[in-house]
Amino acid sequence: MIALPRLYAILDTSCFHDTEALITSAQELVSAGCTVLQYRNKSGSAREMLDQALELRKRLGDSVTLIMNDRADLCLAADFDGVHVGQDDLSPESVRKIIGPDRWLGVSTHNPEQLREADLTSANYLAIGPVFSTTSKEKPDPVVGLEGVRRARTLTSKPLVAIGGITRANATSVIKAGADSVAVISDLVRNPRKSAEEFFRILG
Repeated sequence: MIALPRLYAILDTSCFHDTEALITSAQELVSAGCTVLQYRNKSGSAREMLDQALELRKRLGDSVTLIMNDRADLCLAADFDGVHVGQDDLSPESVRKIIGPDRWLGVSTHNPEQLREADLTSANYLAIGPVFSTTSKEKPDPVVGLEGVRRARTLTSKPLVAIGGITRANATSVIKAGADSVAVISDLVRNPRKSAEEFFRILG
């Protein structure tokens, strides 16, 4: 079973004005101690995604576990360490056939039924959310709250990532509810290194 760090940082390209800003943020997060970064691009072309992913891999080297959001093919092309898929993407088992047995596979879930189904797959970790209201999705799923995290914890023994509206102010409550890790986008954008260091101090 994989071991997830307390902080699961997500680099959403919509938060950066260009590739260099994205790379700089990634480097600052790694220097702060982040060991897992997910690259998330919901609007770019496959070419743009691959170019940015290759640059991330080149500049960060093997210092961090890089996860590709949605695209198993680009995960392989950029030599990323894993893929994270949602409910509307390829099925976990289809992704597993593409990426092989050794890369990480994460699956997003939004209710107990989805989590039970994902638990039966070869996914290495499961995500539950949104825990709180979030601005990172145009059409977010219903908020599950801390109770949703507690429920999810009882339904799987796999590592559990909580996502959605998580900040330094509420992260501790999410871990106490049963999450192994918190996925964060917005609260890492400004001063990435300092923000990440504060998360690590808070989460212990």
